[in-house]
Amino acid sequence: MKIYPVILSGGAGTRLWPLSRAVLPKQLLPLVADKTMLQETAQRVAGWPGVMAPLVVCGNDHRFMVAEQLREVGITPLGILLEPVGRNTAPAVAAAANYLKAIDPEALMLVLPADHVIDNGAAFRDAVERAVTLVGQGKLATFGIVPTSPETGYGYIRRGEAVANCGDCYAVARFVEKPDAATAQSFLDEGGYYWNSGMFMFGAERFLAELKEHAPQIAAAAEKAVSTGYRDLDFCRLEEQAFTDSPSDSIDYAVMEKTVDAAVVPADIGWNDVGSWSALWEVQPKDANGNAQRGDVYLDKVKNSLVRAESRIVAVVGVEDIVVVETQDAVLVTHKDQVQRVKQVVDHLKSKARTEHLHHTRVYRPWGHYEGIDAGDRFQVKRITVKPGEKLSLQMHHHRAEHWVVVSGTARVTCGEKVSLLSENESTYIPIGMNHRLENPGKLPLHIIEVQSGSYLGEDDIVRFEDIYQRA
Repeated sequence: MKIYPVILSGGAGTRLWPLSRAVLPKQLLPLVADKTMLQETAQRVAGWPGVMAPLVVCGNDHRFMVAEQLREVGITPLGILLEPVGRNTAPAVAAAANYLKAIDPEALMLVLPADHVIDNGAAFRDAVERAVTLVGQGKLATFGIVPTSPETGYGYIRRGEAVANCGDCYAVARFVEKPDAATAQSFLDEGGYYWNSGMFMFGAERFLAELKEHAPQIAAAAEKAVSTGYRDLDFCRLEEQAFTDSPSDSIDYAVMEKTVDAAVVPADIGWNDVGSWSALWEVQPKDANGNAQRGDVYLDKVKNSLVRAESRIVAVVGVEDIVVVETQDAVLVTHKDQVQRVKQVVDHLKSKARTEHLHHTRVYRPWGHYEGIDAGDRFQVKRITVKPGEKLSLQMHHHRAEHWVVVSGTARVTCGEKVSLLSENESTYIPIGMNHRLENPGKLPLHIIEVQSGSYLGEDDIVRFEDIYQRA
């Protein structure tokens, strides 16, 4: 039997704000290592015998970054399924199961969130091998993390009777919601309880059969979304209306808590879901005073804290147990035991129609990225980087003109009927209402400074006539 990793790369980018944003959530960031969490997840199982290329499920806004990050680490995915809207894990996994069933009716699915840390790869592989044995007996396996503390931020799994012919595997007695501190401590004292990791293994056909029995609306919606989906470049778009019509539910609620064949594989694998800044502090290297730091940081009489600087020096003096995160457009300061309240900051930004929860000042696009430098009344300045061989859409603006100055590289510029090449220190002007396009025909990145001027400078003032990335 072949194992197909299904990597769930959704996420709203709220819990690790201001570093994580809606268009750049934590799985697409190098939070713990030099590689992003998505890259670490994909590489974790790459090369295992019997393990196929991963199938990734992600949102439309993240599709190009997901594809690019996998390309950077030499992984060609089996496919990238695009969710038109977020509907929790059950519909996402159901769509993946339908997709895999058409390829291999005997496919085994190893469902992995893209944003988890696993320090002990050998122990994880052993746990997966035990899960394969369970699946061979018709079970739906979940991975229960051996708890190291009375954690209140995780759900728990209570184990039942041992499963025959599978060392250290158990039937699931019950799933438990996130407990209070006293209850969590009682779980550790009693034993037989595990953290619910959100990782699973089951046969695609087997999972769909259980889903049809316990959550038929989700099953029908996912099947239709895949069967009526379509290819878009290297992606598979799930049919929008069908997927949107699906109820939103987790795998746990939709299937695992209802099936009589749920089983748990205890796993002591150095796992962390990095669900908060305090959780990230736990998994990062620390100095002699218990501080995890990154970037241009100065600490004086600071203990047990996380301090991260992205764009300037951050000096912290005489405090303990705090989190300080600096980005170019926002700064977060919080006590470590209050990090869950970061979500309320994001809610505040949404309510005020601000943009700091959506994206950074650097915004990634499939052709490269742009970064805001300055802005004022009727003008803004951006630094634009175009990757070699890439090009922006042929477009037009109703309300703004643009001035481009090439800093380095070579630009091919279309302005109306005229096409010209610009080199370093050369410039051009794009009038309001003029069709235009910027391309990088060279082998090095193209860097330009763009000055926009006009009555309205929003990103929605773009009319695209032609786009190799097929964006609307």
